[in-house]
Amino acid sequence: MPRALRSNAAPTRIHTVADVTVWNGATWRPHTDVSIADGMITDVRDHVRDVTGPGVLDGTGAHLIPGFVNTHTHTQQSLCRGVGEGRPLLEWLLAVGEAMNAVTPERAYVATVAAAVEGLLSGTTTLVEHMWPHPAPEVHDAVLAALSDAGVRAVLGRGVADREDPTRRWGFDPRLMQPLDTAFADADRLAAAAGDRVTLGLAVPNPRSLTVEGMRATAAFARDRDLTVMIHLSETGTDDEMCRAHAGLSAIDYLAEGELIGERLLAVHGVGLDAHARRALSAGGAAVSWNPVSNMRLGSGVAPVPELLADGVAVGLGVDGAGSNDRQDMLETLRAGAYVQRAHARRADLFDIGSMLAIACDGAARALGLPVPLSPGGVSAGRLADLTLLRFDRDFACLPVSDPGATLLTCGTPRIVDTVLVGGDVVVTDGRSTRIDVDALTAALLALDPHAVPSA
Repeated sequence: MPRALRSNAAPTRIHTVADVTVWNGATWRPHTDVSIADGMITDVRDHVRDVTGPGVLDGTGAHLIPGFVNTHTHTQQSLCRGVGEGRPLLEWLLAVGEAMNAVTPERAYVATVAAAVEGLLSGTTTLVEHMWPHPAPEVHDAVLAALSDAGVRAVLGRGVADREDPTRRWGFDPRLMQPLDTAFADADRLAAAAGDRVTLGLAVPNPRSLTVEGMRATAAFARDRDLTVMIHLSETGTDDEMCRAHAGLSAIDYLAEGELIGERLLAVHGVGLDAHARRALSAGGAAVSWNPVSNMRLGSGVAPVPELLADGVAVGLGVDGAGSNDRQDMLETLRAGAYVQRAHARRADLFDIGSMLAIACDGAARALGLPVPLSPGGVSAGRLADLTLLRFDRDFACLPVSDPGATLLTCGTPRIVDTVLVGGDVVVTDGRSTRIDVDALTAALLALDPHAVPSA
């Protein structure tokens, strides 16, 4: 693996963000100092005096928000941009599946670094990596190393499946599968090597990829270790159609039969979730990862987010992999998510910046095993010091600023992301990664054989 992508810059740890305008979950609070210790925010107070020196981040003229939690991505798809463009979902899956079969540890490492850094540059401090099943431990090691090198916080979903089907309609690609016991043992191995910023989870491709016995084994393994289980669910109508045809149950009832619905379940997409499915997820305490840009790109539809929230289902925001988005830009997804829901409801008074930040920063926190703050989406004492400092004057297209929240939601791009902290450590400064040599990353991406990834 080309670990030469790592920068040689000395790490910087922040103990105070001084004289900054803070979003507290309800309003913007100007002239505020934010104190940080041991990776946590310890105090948010009025700015009373100038503080300078090592460990002080000058926030004068800037705005501070919590870092985004990208609740769903496939980092290796950074090498699949444009693959299967214009194809229906199942055809697209087969095209991307060929790219996953072609993956090597080197390609996985470079792709994951690229995705993690791209996300950080848009203010993402935590990403949820949904790995496809893969039999090679070296590929998983490469992804883990890349996440560590980039400095991002992550939930790494180790792929599992136990039903074979080359068509992927009622099962998963047999070339990428291995026995569940082997996959579980490898998940334990990865958890032991993960470090402080990466936690392990289990990633199920979809309900069609596990037998009932496999679901029960997956649920038991996750419960014993308090792990997140993430699963693509009802992205289109295929899950329901296949589950009814082969098991005589809807997709949500199939998951219930497999004892998979619980507080640590993250159901991804959920475009086709009906009232019965929403009630089942709510009763079990599960969360949904909403991926608006990917759903538009693949023509999947619009997730029923207002209905999910009304039914008591926690909702987080996801970018999805670069094979279906094709960017890891959470600011773009923040805006697109609000806009598509407004268009669908024909109402402009939905999903303002407060509700969108609550979803994008903390919406799925419980399912992911992350701290649940008292003020979702706001900077407050007691939450992780995963923070994004915005400077609107880095992009003239955001000026003048009459309302910072409106500007962030309607105009924000990665150009306004000045500094990103993960656990109080600076991982982006002046809009550039402190952990990765981006010139070396660009060269590594250009050096990869593009023909190893099919175009359709």
